[in-house]
Amino acid sequence: MGLKSNVMEFVLLGFTQDPDGQKALFVMFLLIYIVTMVGNLLVMVTVIGSPSLDSPTYIFLAYLSLMDALYSSAISSKMIIDLLYHKKTISFPACMDQLFTDHLFGGAEVFLLVVMAYDHYVAISKPLHYLSIMNRQVCIPLLVVA
Repeated sequence: MGLKSNVMEFVLLGFTQDPDGQKALFVMFLLIYIVTMVGNLLVMVTVIGSPSLDSPTYIFLAYLSLMDALYSSAISSKMIIDLLYHKKTISFPACMDQLFTDHLFGGAEVFLLVVMAYDHYVAISKPLHYLSIMNRQVCIPLLVVA
């Protein structure tokens, strides 16, 4: 006989039980989320739209902004929505999905930061050979691995 869990959903208590406090937190977190999304979108559009920002450093920066936008969406979307509703629950599969996406995008950001550190190391230690070392054939696999 194996152990079985009867947990079907989790109750999220949140920061406060006061409805006015929840509305204030909703507005605050929504504004922070919007500013984060707009900032990351501006970085991506600037890097992609400007031909002078075609170096690997800026390409990595654009992908870091993309990962940050995805990570912020995975983390804060449920919290922002729950601040509006009276019943604050999450099912076990939805909780596991959110946990998986949090770890996926968080890990991707860490690996991308490692790739960016390597890019900066090459730029500082071998500045004259930087463009031959960090070419598209090297950058694309590094982004895919991250």
